[in-house]
Amino acid sequence: MQTLTRPKSPHRPHPGFQPPRARRRRFSPVMLIGMSVTLLIISGAGVFAYIQQRPGSRAAAPNANCSLRVPDQPLTAQGLATPYQLFATDQKQGPCNEANTNQSAFVQAVIFDPATNALSAYEPLVIDRGTQPAIAPVAPRLPRGAVVGLWFGFNGTFLHLTGDKDDGFCINGLRGSDFGQFAYCNAPRFFRAVNAAIQAGKLAVPPAGMASDGQPCLTTRSFALVDMDQSDNVQTRYLANGNGQTAQLSDANKARVQNAITLGNPSDNALLSRFVDPALGCQAWQIPNLVNTGTMTATLATDELQAAASQQPPIALIPSGDEMVLVNNKPSLAKVNAYRIGVDEMPAATPNDASTITYCNNLINIALPRLQLDTKVFQNAASPDGGATANSLFTFLANRLNATLSANGLNCVGLLNIQNPVTLTTDGNGVVTGATLAITGTGTTAPNCNINGTVVAGCTGTAKINGQTCILAFANGTVTETCSATNGNPGPGTPIPLPFNNSGTSNDTNTTQGNFDGVGYSYSAQTLQNAGLTPGKTLTFNGIAFLWPKSAVGTPDNVLAQGQTIAVTPAKGATTLAFLGSAAFGPSMGTATITYTDGSTQTFTLAFSDWTLNGGGSTLLNGDQVAVTLPYRNTLRGRQLDQMPNVFYTSVALQAGKTIKSVTLPTRANQGLLHIFAISTK
Repeated sequence: MQTLTRPKSPHRPHPGFQPPRARRRRFSPVMLIGMSVTLLIISGAGVFAYIQQRPGSRAAAPNANCSLRVPDQPLTAQGLATPYQLFATDQKQGPCNEANTNQSAFVQAVIFDPATNALSAYEPLVIDRGTQPAIAPVAPRLPRGAVVGLWFGFNGTFLHLTGDKDDGFCINGLRGSDFGQFAYCNAPRFFRAVNAAIQAGKLAVPPAGMASDGQPCLTTRSFALVDMDQSDNVQTRYLANGNGQTAQLSDANKARVQNAITLGNPSDNALLSRFVDPALGCQAWQIPNLVNTGTMTATLATDELQAAASQQPPIALIPSGDEMVLVNNKPSLAKVNAYRIGVDEMPAATPNDASTITYCNNLINIALPRLQLDTKVFQNAASPDGGATANSLFTFLANRLNATLSANGLNCVGLLNIQNPVTLTTDGNGVVTGATLAITGTGTTAPNCNINGTVVAGCTGTAKINGQTCILAFANGTVTETCSATNGNPGPGTPIPLPFNNSGTSNDTNTTQGNFDGVGYSYSAQTLQNAGLTPGKTLTFNGIAFLWPKSAVGTPDNVLAQGQTIAVTPAKGATTLAFLGSAAFGPSMGTATITYTDGSTQTFTLAFSDWTLNGGGSTLLNGDQVAVTLPYRNTLRGRQLDQMPNVFYTSVALQAGKTIKSVTLPTRANQGLLHIFAISTK
């Protein structure tokens, strides 16, 4: 997250990588309250506060592009205790100093013990390259088989990782295009291990609970909390002495480092756990802090796990318009998913799954009513910035929302063609002292309030959705739909049983159960269910209802096409025959045949793209659409590969005036293996 109190400086990108976008859009008039003041989190007071930069630091336009050297073997105890080294990516732009709060970088580790299913936190130290820490880091003791995840935050603009990135499985963007302030190491493997323990009932995630306002407590995936950059920073804090040397933040170190300042990484996470939660009577999930024995701390990883368990739809996930996931200032689905996987969010199958328009509409639908509901509570709470830009928690959040919606944020005002619904009142010093929220009332002026994922506030009445007449209602920030097959809409046909002959799915804890591609690789049952593909349940895609295979994991759950003839009971008046499937070692295609009740036939080419798009090296076949993208696939040897397998949709038009009786699958494919999970009609 970019809080409103962390301004960005115009800069020249380092020639070694392509930045997502010039960060000028992060400026707002309120943010420019003196470039010489910067945001810190004062540990004793537990609040954000402003201080002058330390003597000797660059007061004007500090270098916002820095690099961080990852130590050798960063996932080991020795690697965690070895300081990361900060330096300028391009020395011509000026130095980078950890104690300069415009340039501070932060590292947060979360450790999973598979023997006890316990989590703990550790905060590796960052120092300036060529210097020594004020106090040497405390080395953690890692349990046998520990799974460690690392996440990074940065107070500048672009943090570029160097050093032992490969050994730590570190990702800071796509090749040649860094995220910016965010990066992670080994996060997918960490989340896989922890989620497996959660699903097995071995690790309990504390529920977010109910707030004092009668609504659910907020999470880092709530549209009432997120801003233009969600899930991008950590709660780690360090101490810095007068010489610019740093130390881990602990009670013991505070006693040893005299006149120390506390460096912090402002974020949605700290805002939630230190300000919003206490104001609403809520509590973030906290785990033991190994740096400061006897204390507990919230972390990015536990925030995301709790959000995944508690957040009800609509759920805020990284949108394609977030500047950190742009490539050459253009949306990139690959970069969106690389980011999402690092914070345990569901990958986007299509650009629409990461729609910034949908994200903006949900911000307006949910953030505005919730902020209005909690106005009095937040007015009585202190501003996280100590009064530097806002005089209360309410005006701070209103200021932040105004900037997020503005042209310099996500540009929701431009995308939705609206006026900014948050109007600010400031005093002579530019401090926000009041805010007015324009909330659309319930009415029938916007009947199409949930079509193709786009939600519009304030609508009741009816709308056509996928050919059905639906009754719509907007309340408490959500749109509900009650749909019926009227006005001649045929509705779904009878579920079509398939002669399954391939076991393509396995449990993450027993990956030998499935063999989708013939060499031991398989879909993960856990990721399929997380994506809504639950055995025996209905998946609706493009308005067509498919019955997902009811097969137990490890038993046949798809058809490997070998010329099978499958009886079809169609929907009334059906005009489309549709398939869910994919190919192994594809793309694969072959000739299929439709037989009608009058005895006539129709041939067509049934084709599916390779399930991982050949490891990301190929594009979709014409006629294919991605129904679901998953974060990994299972291997025969118990590993998970982050190659994002897909389930695809394809369809063929039926001949007008005829009723389909059966479909005969291709006897052979041109290459690879052609698999079908479900068939339906519309």
